[in-house]
Amino acid sequence: MLKLENICKTFHPGTVNEKTALNGVNLTLEPGDFVTVIGGNGAGKSTMLNAIAGTFKVDAGRVLIDGVDVTGMSEHRRARFLGRVFQDPMMGTAPTMQIEENLALAYRRGQHRTLKWGITKAEREVFREQLRAFDLGLEDRLTSRVGLLSGGQRQALTLLMATLQKPKVLLLDEHTAALDPKTAAKVLELSDAIIAEHKLTTLMVTHNMKDAIAHGNRLIMMNNGQIILDIRGEEKKALTVEMLLEQFARISGSEFASDKALLA
Repeated sequence: MLKLENICKTFHPGTVNEKTALNGVNLTLEPGDFVTVIGGNGAGKSTMLNAIAGTFKVDAGRVLIDGVDVTGMSEHRRARFLGRVFQDPMMGTAPTMQIEENLALAYRRGQHRTLKWGITKAEREVFREQLRAFDLGLEDRLTSRVGLLSGGQRQALTLLMATLQKPKVLLLDEHTAALDPKTAAKVLELSDAIIAEHKLTTLMVTHNMKDAIAHGNRLIMMNNGQIILDIRGEEKKALTVEMLLEQFARISGSEFASDKALLA
């Protein structure tokens, strides 16, 4: 469903700020794979997601989604293949628009545009049913402006918007990092349920090692723009944070340096 072939990206080449963010990244995701991505600061985690989304042009390599080479596609053209939830709950929604208006935009993505805008009764029922499963009371607030919602409510809404049209690949970029622990746990629970129900192929970047181990069927660890660990199946189920740190140190030859990850 997703294939990265020798992806390379260097920012500010030839200057004192030159930074190699991705250095020959190869990764293949089968349909339904739920892969968590962990790594220290500057390891290349979010840069890899941006390369998939087309936020910038890669220097070398290819990105294929469901067999389609999207390497030369612009970000907005790739959007029809992807769903994405960012770290900042303020991104991904239009704050001055109502909940149902935001959902309608996501629901109609990829459809032929007409002059008709009004939200139909059938669409409204779909939105209510989907929001009811979240158990956040949003199904009774369809006409509320999104800017009035809490961070957790907005992130849950963004998650629903990103998955309404069942994307080929779902990208979750530290989507619980800005939330308090209780709200983060709720959003992760919703993420698991949606991914499992629709068998979505998913990449979830997280700074939390426990979350990386507990969620998904596969875990990759990045360091210096490369994938240095790829753990799946029974081996992943048996993982602990201590084992993960030990493997990182053995392969990279250095200690894992990320207070954010270690303290989470």
